[in-house]
Amino acid sequence: MQMILSIKRLLTFVLFLSFLFFFSGCGTRTGELPIEKLKALQKDIPTYSILFEDMKEQGNFFKTYFHKYRVVQEQDGWTTDWLEVPENYYNMHEQFLGMCLVTKKEGEYNNEATPPGYAYVGDSRYGNWRRDDRGGRFWEWYGKYALFSSMFGGWYRPIYMRDYDVYRGYRSRHKPFFGRNKEYGSSGSITKKTKPSFYTRFKSKQSSARSRFFGKVSSRVGRSRGGFRGRAGGFGK
Repeated sequence: MQMILSIKRLLTFVLFLSFLFFFSGCGTRTGELPIEKLKALQKDIPTYSILFEDMKEQGNFFKTYFHKYRVVQEQDGWTTDWLEVPENYYNMHEQFLGMCLVTKKEGEYNNEATPPGYAYVGDSRYGNWRRDDRGGRFWEWYGKYALFSSMFGGWYRPIYMRDYDVYRGYRSRHKPFFGRNKEYGSSGSITKKTKPSFYTRFKSKQSSARSRFFGKVSSRVGRSRGGFRGRAGGFGK
């Protein structure tokens, strides 16, 4: 009887694990994604963007995945708390840190990842093209959109027309544009300067993973050496 109960408990535990793996693999329905909820909350706002502010994963055996977003409106903006996302969605967007994942302009949506602010460049309602001392043409935002542009990251160099032209070529082919010199996205030079907390966590995670790996290797090597000594002793008798 006790053996039968033990087998039943084991089968129940296996089914429970299967249930967890199935739903962790499937994730949530598209409408339940945090970014879709953010879009629904702002359905009456004609112009805004959602930037991919940060990401992290927690846990060892059962991992949980999180995103953080920055919502940028014409005269306002804020950053969300950590929001849980499905593993498959997390993996799909790993390369887009710091970029706009959603842009809504005058009621029209663009759901393709773009460098921050690029979706508004070239539109005379937001700014105009000017020439620098060397004759290069760059985008200058109107003063009333100073907050708007600063929330996209007004700290980096201006957006030049040559960059914007390349971006438009990528967009026409529905390919993500990470900058002519790889300035944007998770491996971008600008992103590395402006997301220090992410890269600190990333390096710490890599260091911990290496420590665990080398710890396991050392442990296995130690056991192997002990086994060889034991066998050698046996042969000498």
